[in-house]
Amino acid sequence: MLQRHHWLGAIAAAAIVLAAPALHAALPTGSDTSGRTSYAGQLLIAAPSLRGSPFERGVILMAQHGREGALGIVINKPLGERQIASLIEASGVSAADVDGTVRVYLGGPVSPEIGFVVHSADYRRDDTIDVDGKVALTPAAGVLRDIAHGKGPTKSLVAFGYAGWGPSQLDDEIARGDWYNVAEEPALVFDDDRAKVWTDAMARRKADH
Repeated sequence: MLQRHHWLGAIAAAAIVLAAPALHAALPTGSDTSGRTSYAGQLLIAAPSLRGSPFERGVILMAQHGREGALGIVINKPLGERQIASLIEASGVSAADVDGTVRVYLGGPVSPEIGFVVHSADYRRDDTIDVDGKVALTPAAGVLRDIAHGKGPTKSLVAFGYAGWGPSQLDDEIARGDWYNVAEEPALVFDDDRAKVWTDAMARRKADH
């Protein structure tokens, strides 16, 4: 796993919102996993063996997994409420017409200055990445403005940073038993009490097995 130490404090203040080209550059290209299972559209659940790590009791929505690596967003590490205008302005864009706040999550240890919105598939922009037909991923700035104006997705989760793996790293970690997986479920991604997401995801995994 590509990790940064002390990442919990890395975005305590305003963060820089990711530009659309950078999001597409961060995502691994291609879906060919050379015969391996692709975990795109799955939820990864941190195994008890990760206790004490930054991913302890973490649940990650996998956005893409291919031969060049994998990218996911941690969905159960809330940081608190932030002014939407301040998040937009951090990208150098005026937000004079924007009001309101949004709950922000720590999406992972890699590039915590980069902003994403995980959202329901009823909303789409030119730079949206469809994850599985039910949830999607879009650079934060445009979505945040639409959310403030009441034109955003029905469901959304704003995150800064992401979890990233190089070629074969995720496969190796899963083989080692660091992660369990279950099918993505929008209720877990958006609606579940964040304090219960890990427990509920584990219960879903046991029910599936």
